[in-house]
Amino acid sequence: MSAVTRQFPGAQHRIYYGWANLILAAVAMAGTLPGRTQGLGLITEPLLAGLELDRVTFASINLWATLIGSLFCLPCGRLVDRFGARMILTLVSGALGASVLAMSLAQDTFTLAAGITLTRGFGQSALSVVSLALVGKWFGRRLNYAMGVYALLVSACFIAAFPGVGGAVLAYGWRPAWHGVALVLILVLTPLAWLVGRDGPVDGAVEFDTGEAAGGGGTPRNLTLRQALRSASFWIFALSSAMFGLVYSGISLFNQSILEERGFDATVFHSVLVVSTMLGLAANFIGGWLALRWPIQRLMGVGMALLACALLALPLVRTLTHVYFYAATMGIAGGVVTVVFFSVWGKVYGRSHLGKIQGGAQMMTVLASAVGPLLLAETLARTGSYDAIFRGLAAVVVALGFGSWFVRLPERSVS
Repeated sequence: MSAVTRQFPGAQHRIYYGWANLILAAVAMAGTLPGRTQGLGLITEPLLAGLELDRVTFASINLWATLIGSLFCLPCGRLVDRFGARMILTLVSGALGASVLAMSLAQDTFTLAAGITLTRGFGQSALSVVSLALVGKWFGRRLNYAMGVYALLVSACFIAAFPGVGGAVLAYGWRPAWHGVALVLILVLTPLAWLVGRDGPVDGAVEFDTGEAAGGGGTPRNLTLRQALRSASFWIFALSSAMFGLVYSGISLFNQSILEERGFDATVFHSVLVVSTMLGLAANFIGGWLALRWPIQRLMGVGMALLACALLALPLVRTLTHVYFYAATMGIAGGVVTVVFFSVWGKVYGRSHLGKIQGGAQMMTVLASAVGPLLLAETLARTGSYDAIFRGLAAVVVALGFGSWFVRLPERSVS
């Protein structure tokens, strides 16, 4: 049976099976939480207290762990292109669960560093790559719409995960909370990856369940990783996404400390996470809709402009209203940038080498996210405040926003 007409068991109408893979991919992306700075930020303060680590040392551990973990991106992309998303998703999910479990048992700096490195590698790097590739390989003509739905589901999953994991950390401590996350990855996500996941349409079809036929103008050729790297647009989109990752990772890891510097406690930190994620969810939906109507370069430019506003506003935060204004702006910026990052690679460069291309882009965002926390920690250590780094980063973000707005996309001759 054609992959386009494949049905869910017991379904009364034909439903494109790509949607099942999209849902699975969104759940898998949420499973990267323990390997992301947002997840690590939930346990940073109790972890530092329990292991008696200072912030600069912890940021240095995080830097090297993330740098090493970024090396997982390109091999994972190649493995997805060669062996399929289903097998790699299953293996990576199980490996991430085992890594989180090992990290929860860490008793010294060395084992902690090893645990963070593995969770970064299998979570933030490998699982992110295979999750994105799973959607990109199932959807073609309306990839922006699919990625908008995907981003919406990812945000919803994170909204559920943040208070759940954060509440467990506050109630039971970071070790039991991390142990529970590991069990979910091993006992829930890993079996789902094998049972639900599929590599892609068996006949190469990329249409939706709407039954739209391909146009008569031919098929645009798919670009290789080398060809993508030679285009200015790859670097603009990748650097813009990486800069957002740098900013967001640094703020996420030390968000509680940043807010405490301004007189707010841990409960405000957790509520800020929820507010920014909820607004990011709405921005995912709007961004996916706009991506069907706007040039994707301009959408990234808007995201960069909002990110610059958030960075400039953060040093001015004094009241709870200010906090939520900052969180709203950051959440909306993140929602827009996320939709662009999720959809641009398949849309601009095609699907044949999507795993490798997304792996290269993801590697850049991971490298940037490694640098962010260290920049913030060093700024605080040297100046006694985080404010200077926020203003400096805002200038870089503005420059990337202008570059995004005016960059030209590569030509893809029609075959």
